[in-house]
Amino acid sequence: MRRIAVFASGNGTNAQAIIDQAKSGVLECEVVLVVSDKPNAFALTRAKNAGIDTFSFKPSDFKNKESYESELVQKLKEKNVQLIALAGYMRLIGPTLLQAFEGRIVNIHPSLLPQFPGLDAIGQAMNAGVRETGVTIHLVDSGMDTGPIIAQEKVLVDQDDTIETLTTKIQAVEHRLYPATLREWAESVELEGVMSK
Repeated sequence: MRRIAVFASGNGTNAQAIIDQAKSGVLECEVVLVVSDKPNAFALTRAKNAGIDTFSFKPSDFKNKESYESELVQKLKEKNVQLIALAGYMRLIGPTLLQAFEGRIVNIHPSLLPQFPGLDAIGQAMNAGVRETGVTIHLVDSGMDTGPIIAQEKVLVDQDDTIETLTTKIQAVEHRLYPATLREWAESVELEGVMSK
Protein backbone atom coordinates (compact mmCIF):
# COMPACT_ATOMS: atom_id res chain seq x y z
CA MET A 1 0.00 0.00 0.00
CA ARG A 2 1.34 3.41 -0.97
CA ARG A 3 2.36 5.63 1.94
CA ILE A 4 1.19 9.19 1.48
CA ALA A 5 1.69 12.51 3.28
CA VAL A 6 -0.92 15.26 3.05
CA PHE A 7 0.16 18.92 3.23
CA ALA A 8 -2.44 21.50 4.31
CA SER A 9 -2.35 25.08 5.55
CA GLY A 10 -5.92 25.59 6.72
CA ASN A 11 -9.20 23.91 7.60
CA GLY A 12 -8.26 20.69 5.82
CA THR A 13 -11.54 19.61 4.22
CA ASN A 14 -9.67 17.96 1.35
CA ALA A 15 -7.26 16.36 3.82
CA GLN A 16 -10.30 14.97 5.64
CA ALA A 17 -11.74 13.58 2.40
CA ILE A 18 -8.44 11.83 1.66
CA ILE A 19 -8.17 10.47 5.22
CA ASP A 20 -11.76 9.18 5.14
CA GLN A 21 -11.34 7.48 1.77
CA ALA A 22 -8.05 5.89 2.88
CA LYS A 23 -9.56 4.67 6.17
CA SER A 24 -12.52 3.13 4.32
CA GLY A 25 -10.25 1.34 1.86
CA VAL A 26 -11.65 3.14 -1.20
CA LEU A 27 -8.33 4.96 -1.58
CA GLU A 28 -5.70 2.23 -1.39
CA CYS A 29 -3.12 4.39 0.36
CA GLU A 30 -2.13 4.85 3.97
CA VAL A 31 -2.00 8.47 5.15
CA VAL A 32 1.01 8.35 7.46
CA LEU A 33 1.65 12.07 8.02
CA VAL A 34 -0.16 15.40 7.79
CA VAL A 35 2.14 18.42 7.42
CA SER A 36 1.27 22.08 7.91
CA ASP A 37 3.11 25.39 7.76
CA LYS A 38 0.50 26.76 10.19
CA PRO A 39 0.83 25.19 13.66
CA ASN A 40 -2.80 26.13 14.47
CA ALA A 41 -4.27 24.73 11.22
CA PHE A 42 -7.42 22.68 11.84
CA ALA A 43 -6.07 20.13 9.36
CA LEU A 44 -3.67 19.03 12.13
CA THR A 45 -6.59 18.48 14.51
CA ARG A 46 -8.34 16.39 11.85
CA ALA A 47 -5.21 14.24 11.53
CA LYS A 48 -4.84 13.78 15.28
CA ASN A 49 -8.52 12.82 15.57
CA ALA A 50 -7.85 10.13 12.95
CA GLY A 51 -4.76 8.86 14.76
CA ILE A 52 -2.37 10.16 12.10
CA ASP A 53 1.02 11.67 12.95
CA THR A 54 1.51 15.36 12.26
CA PHE A 55 4.38 17.74 11.66
CA SER A 56 4.02 21.51 11.74
CA PHE A 57 6.53 24.27 11.35
CA LYS A 58 6.79 28.04 11.07
CA PRO A 59 8.79 29.06 7.98
CA SER A 60 9.88 32.19 9.87
CA ASP A 61 11.80 29.97 12.30
CA PHE A 62 14.13 28.92 9.47
CA LYS A 63 16.71 30.96 7.60
CA ASN A 64 15.29 30.04 4.19
CA LYS A 65 13.07 27.65 2.26
CA GLU A 66 15.92 25.22 1.69
CA SER A 67 16.46 24.76 5.42
CA TYR A 68 12.83 24.00 6.28
CA GLU A 69 12.38 21.82 3.21
CA SER A 70 15.48 19.84 4.20
CA GLU A 71 13.86 19.15 7.56
CA LEU A 72 10.62 18.23 5.79
CA VAL A 73 12.44 15.73 3.57
CA GLN A 74 14.00 14.17 6.67
CA LYS A 75 10.59 13.84 8.38
CA LEU A 76 9.06 12.34 5.23
CA LYS A 77 11.87 9.81 4.94
CA GLU A 78 11.50 8.86 8.61
CA LYS A 79 7.87 7.97 7.86
CA ASN A 80 8.80 6.17 4.61
CA VAL A 81 6.51 8.54 2.69
CA GLN A 82 6.30 7.67 -1.01
CA LEU A 83 3.80 10.23 -2.32
CA ILE A 84 2.72 13.75 -1.33
CA ALA A 85 -0.75 15.23 -1.79
CA LEU A 86 -1.04 19.00 -1.39
CA ALA A 87 -4.50 19.83 -0.05
CA GLY A 88 -4.74 23.57 0.46
CA TYR A 89 -1.02 23.96 1.16
CA MET A 90 -0.39 27.63 0.45
CA ARG A 91 3.34 27.57 -0.25
CA LEU A 92 5.26 27.00 -3.45
CA ILE A 93 7.28 23.80 -3.31
CA GLY A 94 10.99 24.52 -3.67
CA PRO A 95 13.84 22.60 -5.34
CA THR A 96 14.81 20.64 -2.21
CA LEU A 97 11.42 18.94 -1.88
CA LEU A 98 10.85 18.73 -5.64
CA GLN A 99 14.10 16.85 -6.19
CA ALA A 100 13.51 14.45 -3.30
CA PHE A 101 10.00 13.61 -4.55
CA GLU A 102 10.28 14.21 -8.28
CA GLY A 103 7.07 13.24 -10.06
CA ARG A 104 5.50 12.18 -6.77
CA ILE A 105 3.81 15.41 -5.59
CA VAL A 106 0.26 16.23 -6.64
CA ASN A 107 -1.86 19.33 -5.98
CA ILE A 108 -5.52 20.31 -6.18
CA HIS A 109 -6.56 23.77 -7.37
CA PRO A 110 -10.07 25.32 -7.46
CA SER A 111 -10.13 26.43 -11.10
CA LEU A 112 -9.79 25.03 -14.60
CA LEU A 113 -6.08 25.65 -14.98
CA PRO A 114 -4.42 27.44 -16.69
CA GLN A 115 -7.21 29.87 -15.78
CA PHE A 116 -6.95 31.60 -12.40
CA PRO A 117 -3.73 30.20 -10.91
CA GLY A 118 -2.47 31.26 -7.50
CA LEU A 119 -4.38 32.63 -4.54
CA ASP A 120 -8.14 33.20 -4.41
CA ALA A 121 -8.93 31.33 -7.62
CA ILE A 122 -12.65 31.31 -6.80
CA GLY A 123 -12.65 35.06 -6.24
CA GLN A 124 -10.72 35.51 -9.47
CA ALA A 125 -13.37 33.51 -11.34
CA MET A 126 -16.21 35.53 -9.79
CA ASN A 127 -14.50 38.83 -10.62
CA ALA A 128 -13.92 37.71 -14.22
CA GLY A 129 -17.61 36.92 -14.64
CA VAL A 130 -17.00 33.48 -16.14
CA ARG A 131 -19.91 31.08 -16.56
CA GLU A 132 -17.87 28.04 -15.61
CA THR A 133 -14.86 27.26 -13.49
CA GLY A 134 -13.90 23.99 -11.83
CA VAL A 135 -11.29 21.83 -10.18
CA THR A 136 -7.85 20.77 -11.44
CA ILE A 137 -5.55 18.08 -10.08
CA HIS A 138 -1.99 18.34 -11.36
CA LEU A 139 1.56 17.25 -10.77
CA VAL A 140 3.69 19.83 -8.99
CA ASP A 141 6.62 21.51 -10.70
CA SER A 142 8.62 24.65 -9.87
CA GLY A 143 5.92 27.03 -11.13
CA MET A 144 2.69 28.35 -9.63
CA ASP A 145 0.00 25.79 -10.56
CA THR A 146 1.80 24.97 -13.83
CA GLY A 147 2.49 21.22 -13.63
CA PRO A 148 1.01 18.58 -15.95
CA ILE A 149 -2.74 18.18 -15.48
CA ILE A 150 -4.00 14.77 -14.30
CA ALA A 151 -7.73 15.49 -13.98
CA GLN A 152 -10.23 18.35 -14.35
CA GLU A 153 -13.95 18.76 -13.76
CA LYS A 154 -16.12 21.75 -14.64
CA VAL A 155 -18.37 23.60 -12.21
CA LEU A 156 -21.04 25.92 -13.58
CA VAL A 157 -21.26 29.44 -12.17
CA ASP A 158 -24.87 30.51 -11.70
CA GLN A 159 -25.92 34.17 -11.94
CA ASP A 160 -26.93 34.21 -8.27
CA ASP A 161 -23.78 32.47 -7.01
CA THR A 162 -21.77 34.14 -4.27
CA ILE A 163 -18.22 33.32 -3.22
CA GLU A 164 -19.71 31.11 -0.52
CA THR A 165 -22.13 29.17 -2.74
CA LEU A 166 -19.54 28.70 -5.48
CA THR A 167 -16.98 27.55 -2.91
CA THR A 168 -19.46 24.97 -1.62
CA LYS A 169 -20.07 23.63 -5.14
CA ILE A 170 -16.35 23.47 -5.91
CA GLN A 171 -15.52 21.75 -2.61
CA ALA A 172 -18.18 19.11 -3.27
CA VAL A 173 -16.37 18.24 -6.51
CA GLU A 174 -12.94 18.40 -4.83
CA HIS A 175 -13.89 15.99 -2.06
CA ARG A 176 -15.04 13.41 -4.61
CA LEU A 177 -12.53 13.97 -7.41
CA TYR A 178 -9.31 14.25 -5.38
CA PRO A 179 -9.45 10.84 -3.61
CA ALA A 180 -10.63 9.13 -6.82
CA THR A 181 -7.81 10.70 -8.84
CA LEU A 182 -5.27 9.95 -6.12
CA ARG A 183 -6.25 6.31 -6.23
CA GLU A 184 -5.55 6.00 -9.96
CA TRP A 185 -2.44 8.20 -9.82
CA ALA A 186 -0.91 6.39 -6.83
CA GLU A 187 -1.24 3.06 -8.58
CA SER A 188 0.48 4.41 -11.71
CA VAL A 189 3.50 6.09 -10.09
CA GLU A 190 6.76 4.23 -10.45
CA LEU A 191 8.42 3.86 -7.06
CA GLU A 192 11.66 2.17 -8.04
CA GLY A 193 14.43 3.13 -5.67
CA VAL A 194 11.96 4.68 -3.23
CA MET A 195 11.93 3.48 0.36
CA SER A 196 9.01 1.18 0.98
CA LYS A 197 7.83 -0.95 3.86
